[in-house]
Amino acid sequence: MSGGVDSSVAAALLVEKGYEVIGMMMRLWSEPGMGEQPALNRCCTPDQMADARRVANQLGIPFYVLDVKDYFRHTIVQFFIDEHEQGRTPNPCIECNRQIRFTYLLQQALVLDADFLATGHYAQVAQTATGYQLRQGVDTAKDQSYVLHMLTQQQLAHVLFPVGEYTKDEVRGLARRFGLPVASKQESQDLCFLGDNDYRRFLREYSQRAAQPGEIVDENGRFLGHHTGLPFYTIGQRKGLGISSTEPLYVVAKDSERNALVVGPRERLGQQRLRVRDVNWIVGIPPAEPIHAAVKIRYKAAGAAATVTPLPNQEAVVEFWEPVFGITPGQGAVFFDRAICLGGGIIADYEQDDGELQPTTTIPLTLRVS
Repeated sequence: MSGGVDSSVAAALLVEKGYEVIGMMMRLWSEPGMGEQPALNRCCTPDQMADARRVANQLGIPFYVLDVKDYFRHTIVQFFIDEHEQGRTPNPCIECNRQIRFTYLLQQALVLDADFLATGHYAQVAQTATGYQLRQGVDTAKDQSYVLHMLTQQQLAHVLFPVGEYTKDEVRGLARRFGLPVASKQESQDLCFLGDNDYRRFLREYSQRAAQPGEIVDENGRFLGHHTGLPFYTIGQRKGLGISSTEPLYVVAKDSERNALVVGPRERLGQQRLRVRDVNWIVGIPPAEPIHAAVKIRYKAAGAAATVTPLPNQEAVVEFWEPVFGITPGQGAVFFDRAICLGGGIIADYEQDDGELQPTTTIPLTLRVS
């Protein structure tokens, strides 16, 4: 329970269905306070904790707070810093789900002799004759299956997503019906450990390497200017580069080995191939042959038609049927068959040959999604 409307309604729904429910909240790491500002993690502030405790009392369920500050600092915050230092753009919510919620917290729930860990995620779990499926939430605008693609069969057997079959508006309506004090509460935001939500400021203070200036070059290595630190730029960015050119130039890659920001014309942003590492197939084993899937390369991106070829060592190659813009190493690449999440992994670094970034690979496919 986070003190938000989604997890509060999830708890209320389970109580209504007759489950024996225990409320659990994690106290996560936050930056030391600056000046008169206290040290706050925006997902477990004193107000959030008070709201969660108030909801638990109203529902008549016990409520526990788990102190995971140090573990969160070493596994999630350091991961966020390390990935940026490598020139990647990580999604810490994916890593938090992988290591904190559905590993550490699930283990704590099972230690308390619970059968399930329930959260307020907008997703659904379905049990079939061949195992468990992870499916998108009914509210496609709120669907969070993308950040849950790392779940395994063993974990899905002990996971519940009670709000996944409702829209956000319906969830707020349920909160009002239950009389919960958080019915109109504002949405929580990503990067909970940034009290001011300024990741650039955070990296400047916690990583000298991430904020190290370097060169801006074109794809032939020609010097064009200087950047202020690779993490402060995004793939596809055009404005704010501080360089002049006869044609518009966009960020097309980050070369962490040379600490160089690579720019090029817009057409270089369109790619039809990427490699995925740390792939999890939700059914438990990779498919024996390449499959057709809709692949999302960011949380809010639409799925793009692609052929996914499993490789050894938990890797896969994705070949899109049409060019896709904004492919970013460090983000998740998640595979879907309509509403079913098949699994996914992390977009790997740019392929290099003799120290040079490889140009866009064009895969001539004529397939179409049925």
